Amino acid sequence: MSLIPKDLTRRLKIEIAVILIIKVVILLTIKNIWFDAPTIPKDFDNQVAERIAGSSSQIKETR
Repeated sequence: MSLIPKDLTRRLKIEIAVILIIKVVILLTIKNIWFDAPTIPKDFDNQVAERIAGSSSQIKETR
């Protein structure tokens, strides 16, 4: 014999599922509003290569 009726546990499961669905929808909406721009620039490979190798005009040898 259970202390909690079956109808109450079923209702609780449905409410939790609905709350989780609402949270996921809100999080996806926030992601699309604030984080819609790409985080990696288009010339990312060229910029990284220039940073690593450096350009010849910027390199100054000192002795």
